[in-house]
Amino acid sequence: MKTKVKELRTAAKMTQQQLADLVHVSSRTIISIEKEQYSPSLMLAYRMAQIFGVSVEDLCCLKENKEWEDSQYENL
Repeated sequence: MKTKVKELRTAAKMTQQQLADLVHVSSRTIISIEKEQYSPSLMLAYRMAQIFGVSVEDLCCLKENKEWEDSQYENL
């Protein structure tokens, strides 16, 4: 799933480890989220959204991800 985690983290001048410490996960988890290899749980997304002062919907690009997913179903 596409997210804005890397964009928001770098804008905040925060390292992956610093963000990981704030949300109680490993830096590997943050790396995997940023590489779109792992989708954060709802609680993890909520924690990150609070840190960056954005909504979970914005952090996780929910509208964009839904549109992409819907287009995949149209091709079946």
